Amino acid sequence: MIKKHEIYKKDKWNMMTVEVQGKYIVLREISDQWGEESHTFLSRPALMDWVKRRFPKEEYAGNEAEWDDIMNAFKQV
Repeated sequence: MIKKHEIYKKDKWNMMTVEVQGKYIVLREISDQWGEESHTFLSRPALMDWVKRRFPKEEYAGNEAEWDDIMNAFKQV
């Protein structure tokens, strides 16, 4: 059974989804700058480690609510 989670979506080009496919977690990031990137993780801790490197809190200074929303969405996976 595949469970799909939408992390964020700004438009059809700037979005991120996570699919839990059995023991694999597949993250798809679509952006208007880089196209589509796909990452496969074997555990939630590995996913969260990548998330903390991809979305450093320092980049969201002054907009902590958006960072919290992204982190909470990943924690729901």
